[in-house]
Amino acid sequence: MGSLGAILKHPDDFYPLLKLKIAARHAEKQIPSEPHWAFCYSMLHKVSRSFGLVIQQLGPQLRDAVCIFYLVLRAFDTVEDDTSISTEVKVPIVMAFHCHIYDNDWHFSCGTKEYKVLMDEFHHVSNAFLDLGSGYKEAIEDITMRMGAGMAKFLCKEVETIDDYDEYCHYVAGLVGLGLSKLFHASGAEDFATDSLSNSMGLFLQKTNIIRDYLEDINEIPKSRMFWPCQIWSKYVDKLEDLKYEENSGKAVQCLNDMVTNALLHVEDCLKYMSDLRDPAIFRFCAIPQIMAIGTLALCYNNIQVFRGVVKMRRGLTAKVIDRTNTMSDVYGAFFDFSCMLKSKVDNNDPNATKTLSRLEAIQKICKNSGALTTKRKSYIIENESGYNSTLIVILFIILAILYAYLSSNLPNSL
Repeated sequence: MGSLGAILKHPDDFYPLLKLKIAARHAEKQIPSEPHWAFCYSMLHKVSRSFGLVIQQLGPQLRDAVCIFYLVLRAFDTVEDDTSISTEVKVPIVMAFHCHIYDNDWHFSCGTKEYKVLMDEFHHVSNAFLDLGSGYKEAIEDITMRMGAGMAKFLCKEVETIDDYDEYCHYVAGLVGLGLSKLFHASGAEDFATDSLSNSMGLFLQKTNIIRDYLEDINEIPKSRMFWPCQIWSKYVDKLEDLKYEENSGKAVQCLNDMVTNALLHVEDCLKYMSDLRDPAIFRFCAIPQIMAIGTLALCYNNIQVFRGVVKMRRGLTAKVIDRTNTMSDVYGAFFDFSCMLKSKVDNNDPNATKTLSRLEAIQKICKNSGALTTKRKSYIIENESGYNSTLIVILFIILAILYAYLSSNLPNSL
């Protein structure tokens, strides 16, 4: 659960955190008994607890397919991200990854912690993959093959232009969006989405991660990972790593804001994609990460801490997003709130301020025109959060402790 300090500062985080904790415990009890499926679902919760919870709300067959697709991608990324492996070794592996998933004898030792376990015991993932229906297997194989070909290209090529950046993000994330759309369609729950919209869903998430993870990627040992396009960063510094040095703080923030402005290009497509979804569980599965992305961009924008440490949404806010996201109205409300938060941070002296404001205003217009921004909705922007006095906080904790005991015994399925 979130830290005590964070909960005291944001006491309304407590109940969503409590529900998330109970949901996590319930999910752990639902792990299948078959060894290969037990491994897959246990690993899913280790590599992404929140994402794992949302996956488990999908229908049984689709849930299994998405779980395996996610683990195949995590394994693929583990090979691609391990900078200790030479390009000569990596390229043949990623090119043949779509074949490896059919081979329950294949494994490749790399990565660290839970990712090393995933790679060492990949036969469990292969066995589970072979259990899937033919439509699901074909979709996963096709996307993995296309991803392998694309990543082989960028293992031997730098991200120079914005077109390179979009192409790289397409291979590592846009194809994931296309693959998920294929799985949703194969399940019979959704119509087939256009490639353009599916691609934007992946690009928005990937670009957010690339922005947020600048410092981790640039400090990677033995070799930096560099995904920010030269066409953008070269306007501000001579070398990408120069952005992390204190003497370049002003230029670093301007470059960061340029990157965030680029990512905002995909929001309108993402809103369109989500508005077309019909299945409530699939909708939540797609919408929660997108809201997390716009929230993360709002935190990162104009924030020098991106170049000093880790910038991410607090766990309590993540729990609120998971708890509150049920309808498209909730999505419009969240995107409006976080775009307002981002807009409030725009400095008119920033070289990209006009472009940033234009893109934010376009997002806000879509949200307003949806008719979802009612006065009754819960906003993610709360005024005077520090106004809670210590007595109220103590009372709140007593009430919520009683509520926790009640939910633990009576509502195991609650999210």
